[in-house]
Amino acid sequence: MLEGSTEERPTRALVLHPDLKGDPDRRAALPALEEASALAAALAAIEVVGAEVVPLPKPHPGLLFGTGKVAELKERIHDAEVELVLVDGPVSPVQQRNLEKEWKVKLLDRTGLILEIFSDRARTREGVLQVEMAALTYQRTRLVRAWTHLERQRGGLGFVGGPGETQIEADRRAIDEQLTRLKRQLEKVQKTRALHRAARAKVPYPIVALVGYTNAGKSTLFNRLTGAEVMAKDMLFATLDPTMRRLRLEGQEVILSDTVGFISDLPTELVAAFRATLEEVLEADLILHVRDISHAETEEQAEEVETILASLGVDPEVPVVEVWNKIDLLPEMAREAAERRAGQEGPVAISAWTGQGMEALVETIAATLAPARLEEELLLPFSEGRKRAWLHEEEVIEREEETEDGYLLHLRWTERQKERFAAL
Repeated sequence: MLEGSTEERPTRALVLHPDLKGDPDRRAALPALEEASALAAALAAIEVVGAEVVPLPKPHPGLLFGTGKVAELKERIHDAEVELVLVDGPVSPVQQRNLEKEWKVKLLDRTGLILEIFSDRARTREGVLQVEMAALTYQRTRLVRAWTHLERQRGGLGFVGGPGETQIEADRRAIDEQLTRLKRQLEKVQKTRALHRAARAKVPYPIVALVGYTNAGKSTLFNRLTGAEVMAKDMLFATLDPTMRRLRLEGQEVILSDTVGFISDLPTELVAAFRATLEEVLEADLILHVRDISHAETEEQAEEVETILASLGVDPEVPVVEVWNKIDLLPEMAREAAERRAGQEGPVAISAWTGQGMEALVETIAATLAPARLEEELLLPFSEGRKRAWLHEEEVIEREEETEDGYLLHLRWTERQKERFAAL
């Protein structure tokens, strides 16, 4: 929660997207503004009362925006009773201090906002520690700010805390000591998780990782497949910590892992801080790339996800299945066209919300993971009833015949099943 906010009255916020005209690689301004507003809406403590694109020939070193624009926005901020300005982009500590002084409101840049969301969403001990470390690393470079939040145990990161200067050296020492403590705690948590992973590695279950742009519907799909109640709200970054469940798909046991959503322009220190959250992807036997096919920028989002996967070092040999989610949100003609295209190109078109296409998705997962199967004949004495029952449970008997010497079984099984049978 942001400081000063209450359940009854959330903080009134204005979202600004600086459109840097001199940057040829910049994102389209309106979709970027929509995404920034959705980011802000992901915090219950914030009420977005306005959002606008601010054309910017080049950033002003001291104020980010030109003096005329700063004065114009000051009037808007006052009239709309805005308490917090969210700038969708980087803001230097000097720019932040000057704009707060000029507008007499708190200001957060994109990194600060995402950290607030991460703080609000983190559920596991590792997630909480990762957020705190990322926040401290970010704040270490912004020592023009107050440090009251270092003393708080929970609830928000205090980026919009009280104004005022602090003794920079004392601050830096306090942060470094806190970072050292957090690193030690995190190492313990990661060792525990490594032990869990090592134990899982001994279990011959393939891992299926759900990845995708934030708000693509991964958690809804996860819930649909597993019946688990993972938070699946229509908001950005609804999931931060990896959630893992074991399930059976067409007779095959798999581990399904839901991961944090990716987002464009995610600051590098945040990607690094959440690398542990994404480590499950590196161990996956199959990656399901979930896309919101109804989104106007679905192609750009898909490229962003592919770029991040490559930067994480995902093995190119690991199969990736594209899942075109939210097909139900498309108009009828567009939906039919998308379904035809998916059928031709290989993706699976689904609606995790309505359940449409789930059967085809499960079949695709099972077929992709299916290990090579051997066709063999086995003569089993009548006395080996327990072994015959096991083969039936594993669903590997294609047909069987009774002979004078026992059951003649025609089997179709994996090398692993054959090994387990031999150990019975």
